[in-house]
Amino acid sequence: MVSRIGQGAASAIYAVTDPTGQIYALKHVKKVTEKDERHIEQLQNEFEMSRQFRHPCLRRCVDFKTPRRFFGKPNEAALVMEMVDGKPLDDRPPSSLGQVYTIFNQVAAALASLHHLRLVHCDMKPHNIMRSDGEKIKIIDFGQTCKIGTAKPRVQGTPDYIAPEQVKCLPVDARTDVYNFGATLYWAITGRRVPTYFTVGKSDRSVVKKQEFPSPRDLNAGIPEDLSKLTMHCVRYHPEDRPKDILSVLKALEACNHAATAAPPAGTI
Repeated sequence: MVSRIGQGAASAIYAVTDPTGQIYALKHVKKVTEKDERHIEQLQNEFEMSRQFRHPCLRRCVDFKTPRRFFGKPNEAALVMEMVDGKPLDDRPPSSLGQVYTIFNQVAAALASLHHLRLVHCDMKPHNIMRSDGEKIKIIDFGQTCKIGTAKPRVQGTPDYIAPEQVKCLPVDARTDVYNFGATLYWAITGRRVPTYFTVGKSDRSVVKKQEFPSPRDLNAGIPEDLSKLTMHCVRYHPEDRPKDILSVLKALEACNHAATAAPPAGTI
């Protein structure tokens, strides 16, 4: 073990080395209450899902370890992961539209690779996008990742970025990640969070259903109209009203970027 480098939900993260000196991140989860059992399950899920990854922007896992027990489920588990050099996007947000395009083009491409495997991330948010000094990104935390078409037995996701179908425990697909992506993009270019089906009261849910909240351009006239419209398209209430897949979003982002580079230099956001 080298050092403790972070803390997560019911977990501690360490920098560790193997016999060759290669550095990895190790996430350790210990069951204290019955509720903590799901954190061990999510750790195992992350390992099983990430073993399939080949895209450089998707964090891979190396090993999963639990103490052997003759009876019952394990009380702790450890996940050995690729070490990521960077900070979460919410700790180091983009400060220009150019940075937004650079970061979110990579995120969209990585999600496209995930969807090609017939998987949905289900928790795309700023904290799960690691940003390095060279503007390279890495998507992390696949504890809630599942196969396309899965209907989860309980609400899973982060309230400020969660899609309506996740709140209703309906089947998820690539368009669920499109919503999470759009909510994250909205935050990145406005500094605000979209109202979601989880965060508004039942009497205010029409705000989400009818999109009765400001667009990015309403909040900042410096945001290009095409980027603002794309963001709002991604966070439509009904999945069928969103872009059909993340590749469509990537192409639209590239078109926005091309239009922006042909215009006067982008300012700060």
